Formats: sequence, structure tokens, C-alpha cells
Amino acid sequence: MDLSKIKGSIWFDGEIIDWQEANVHLLTHTLHYGLGVFEGVRAYNTPRGSSIFRLDDHTDRLFKSAKTVSMKIPFSQIEINDAHKTVISLNNLNEAYIRPMCFYGSEGMGLRADNLQVHCMVAAWEWPSYMEPEAREKGIRVKLSSYTRQVRNPVSSAKVNGNYVHSIVALNEALAEGFDEALMLDAEGNVAEGSGENIFIVKDNTLITPDLDASLDGITRRTILDLAKELNIKYEIKKIKSEDVFNADEAFFTGTAAEVVPINSLDNILIGKGRRGPLTEQLQSTYFDQVRGAREANQGWHTLVE
Repeated sequence: MDLSKIKGSIWFDGEIIDWQEANVHLLTHTLHYGLGVFEGVRAYNTPRGSSIFRLDDHTDRLFKSAKTVSMKIPFSQIEINDAHKTVISLNNLNEAYIRPMCFYGSEGMGLRADNLQVHCMVAAWEWPSYMEPEAREKGIRVKLSSYTRQVRNPVSSAKVNGNYVHSIVALNEALAEGFDEALMLDAEGNVAEGSGENIFIVKDNTLITPDLDASLDGITRRTILDLAKELNIKYEIKKIKSEDVFNADEAFFTGTAAEVVPINSLDNILIGKGRRGPLTEQLQSTYFDQVRGAREANQGWHTLVE
């Protein structure tokens, strides 16, 4: 899909502009240095209408990321939230992937990054699951990446544009070798995350996920942990090694784009029975019921587009 060819509207710096006229200058600072912040958000069709899932949490994280890199967003969180609803409504979308981003303009070049205007945009378009539909049941093949996740610090833990270079090269390495995704370790050899997903494993009916020392504080990760607590599923947050993944009964990735997708193998070694396990299926099913408004619980996670 060539995103530049979509017909529709984008929210940009407080105004609605035509999709195909949404351009910036070639000397835009963020284009050269990667200092910007962004989010990936989804809206789902629910019985009550189109609903954005955990919008407040995503916008909170956007502002937290901006604060981490000393970027002052010139709009309020309410205005950014309203922009999400506006672009979905204007583009007549029942379900959508939403991309808010804040970035520096072209007022200057160099690492000082001073006296630069902060621009903000929100775009929404139809984008089905990041993974193939059958992957929800059969799972995906994952490669243990030769690229390590950046050492934890406030900037690497934020959702900053430039941080994703590591993710891109790790994913492309995996794809080139016939895999579907990559799994990165941190500098100490602990399991970190996928190219754009958090990882969970299941061992002896216990759900386990790495701590946040070398992975993003994912909104979907939070959701799965909340649902596990609600369903009385035992879980642990701790450092894990690659051998723990190899020896797991089940494994799956989570993320706004990927949603909940099982991992059937790592480096061509089957995990468990090599397909979606029962705990993964339970959490996956509950997650999709939740985002599509089929559960009464957690209504505060839904923001209706009116």
C-alpha cells in the first residue's frame, strides 16, 4: 500500500488538510536525526460504534516520550485525543490504525536542535492485523536476532522515532532468512522484545514476560497483564533467557499493530506443540472480545468516536 496515494484528511498542527498535500520540507530536522515521538493506536468497530482502544494511555505515553527528549508538544492531551476522533470520523472509518507523531521542523540543522518548531500530526487509515490472519491460530516463525536491544535508559525506553532503526534491521534480517519476526536480546543476553512487540511465554500454566529493563512499556502488554489478573491467571514479570523461550510450553507476541499472535517456533525449534496453546488462545480471545466491545469490563479503555 502506498500511503501517499490514500484519499482523505489528516490532522496537522491543529488544522485538517488534504491527505495528498500532507508534505514537509526535505530539511525537516526529524527526517535527518530521528528525534520525534509517535504512537500506534487502533480503533475497532464495536456494538456502540467505532471505539479507540486505550486512547488516554497512548496519549499519556506520547507526552511522556516527548518530555523525556525535552520536546514541548504545543497542543494539550485533550486536543490530541480529539484529533484522533476527528480523523476517524472525517475519513469514514469503522476500524482504523492511527498514527500520531510530533516532530521538529526545518528551522535549523545540527545536533543542538534549538529554536525548532514542534509539529504534530494524526492520521488514520484502514490497516488490518499486522500479521496474516491465519497466524492468529498457527503462529509465526521467529528468529533469534543477531542485533541487541539498546541498553535501557530514559530515551531508549521512550517511543522515539530513531529508536526503531534497530527494530527495522532486526526484522529485515529475519525476513531475509525466511522467518516472520525477530526476537532481540539485551546487552546482558536477556530476552528483550520483538521488532515491535512485547513477548510472553507460558511455562507450567504460568504467564511470564520480561521486565521493562530492555523493552517498551507496551499498552497491549499492560492489557494482557490486566486481563490475566482478571482471569486469575498466574503471571510473573522477570528476566528470562532465550533457553526459557525454547523450553516454554507456549509463547506469543503482543502489540497494537500485531495484537496477540502466537509464536510457534524460535530458530526453527518448535515451542511446545508448535501451535497456539490453550492459555494463549484464552488471552487472545479475551483480548479481541475486549477491544471489540464484547465485554462489560474495562469500559474506561474505550473512547467512542462520535
